[in-house]
Amino acid sequence: MEQWPEFSLNRKYLSGSKLPQQVVHPMYGEMIPVGGGDTIPLLKKSLKIGRRESCDIVLRFANVSAHHCQLELRDGYWYAKDLGSRNGTKVNGKRVDEKRIDPGDAFAVAKHKYEFVYSPAENGAVGPPPPDPGESAEQGSIMSKSLLERAGLKRREKEPYAKRYDIKKDSGGRFKDPDAPI
Repeated sequence: MEQWPEFSLNRKYLSGSKLPQQVVHPMYGEMIPVGGGDTIPLLKKSLKIGRRESCDIVLRFANVSAHHCQLELRDGYWYAKDLGSRNGTKVNGKRVDEKRIDPGDAFAVAKHKYEFVYSPAENGAVGPPPPDPGESAEQGSIMSKSLLERAGLKRREKEPYAKRYDIKKDSGGRFKDPDAPI
């Protein structure tokens, strides 16, 4: 019995021929399965991942949705967008709706984990990475604030010197003796 691979790349066939169309595609990166398996090349700038044969990358697992997520290359960086999947799409262990995937990030479709390997410079990136989708300028600058400012708190002002400890009035924590001479 022939065993199906865990994933496949959907290819168009030439009319009248049983051989797959031989086209040289640029490779924009690859997904390396954590724990072993075949590397998945990223051959297009937009890839749909799911269980259906109409997807660009077909993952034949019961816990992968028919149309699970969309990968898109924008300004040299890969972005993952969940398409309403039941078991979620994760980047670095956090479930996401849409997120930039940096080189070396852990990417998971349901419970199937991959390492994302690519070079933003080779894919046309210039300068620092763009902000993640949905991240406002305020969220981007939040790291420049102190913890108190981020929590919306203010630092307590120091008491004026008049209320500080006065060595001349030292009782050392003792009760004042009413019978003591003055």
